[in-house]
Amino acid sequence: MVAAKAVRAASGSQAARDLYDRIGEFLVDQRLDPDPANYAFAYQLLANPDGPLARAVHALTDGGVRLTRRDIESLGCDAPAPGAATIEKAQGLVAQTQMQVEGFQDMVTAMRAETKDFGRDLAASAQAMRSSGGDGLEISRLTATMLERVRTAEERLESANREASELRTKLEEARDNARKDPLTGLPNRRAFEEAYAAQAGAGARICMAVCDVDHFKSVNDRFGHVVGDRVLKALGEALSDTCKGHLVARYGGEEFVVLFTGLDLKGAREVLDRARLAVSAKRYRLRETDAPLGEITFSAGLSPAQQGEVFGTVFHRADQLCYAAKNGGRNCVRVD
Repeated sequence: MVAAKAVRAASGSQAARDLYDRIGEFLVDQRLDPDPANYAFAYQLLANPDGPLARAVHALTDGGVRLTRRDIESLGCDAPAPGAATIEKAQGLVAQTQMQVEGFQDMVTAMRAETKDFGRDLAASAQAMRSSGGDGLEISRLTATMLERVRTAEERLESANREASELRTKLEEARDNARKDPLTGLPNRRAFEEAYAAQAGAGARICMAVCDVDHFKSVNDRFGHVVGDRVLKALGEALSDTCKGHLVARYGGEEFVVLFTGLDLKGAREVLDRARLAVSAKRYRLRETDAPLGEITFSAGLSPAQQGEVFGTVFHRADQLCYAAKNGGRNCVRVD
């Protein structure tokens, strides 16, 4: 009996140790700090590998994409964030609504044309009757009443047409906002992935860069998230300015991505290195006190896309190169 209890205790201890080791491996693989929040997230994820949180994480990391701190904050430990299917469904509803609005507007335009022609014909008929000298007073009165109704209908249709146009504009804005990062104003992760798919489908020459702000956690720890957000906005602007003609997006957290099109690996690296040097040359200061913030730099991985490669494959390769750049001293670019 004592031996059996000892075996069960040893078995339970080994299971706990295995879970602990897997949590550590997960944090290292995802490049997450071993703080209590990340550890709690990893524990719930790995302790229930078939649960809703695990399914949401699998959807987010499919193709080798790693989690960001923002992803973890949005997922939480109680309920998963909406998956790709939910996003697709919502965007499909927006597109369907927009098609309905456009169809309604076309219908209104056709009705306006018909009523306008009808009113013109009535007016012509009334004028002809008056010119003929016949007793058309009653007919003229009825025609005037009908013309007034036509004018009222045209006014109502015009108002409906304006409302439809405004609704379509708002829907287009909502669709654009769904592909825009609210902090930096840059395209977001979804917009970037769609752009890659479009360029790859067109057979364009593509290089992808993954850029990660160096020591960003220490910026937040020392100065707060408000200052950290300003740093992210400044970095996004600097990348956009130095990589003009190429798509710069915020992928999540402190991670930015650049889609170079029409450049070979050498040309893309030259542009990315200019961007890196431009960012490191800036001297950032706190807005409130004008105190120096210190040097801000980023590390980057750059990889060319081969013909037919899916997004996740290229991203994973560039992300691993970015990881190598950070391990190799930071503030540098690693390429294939």
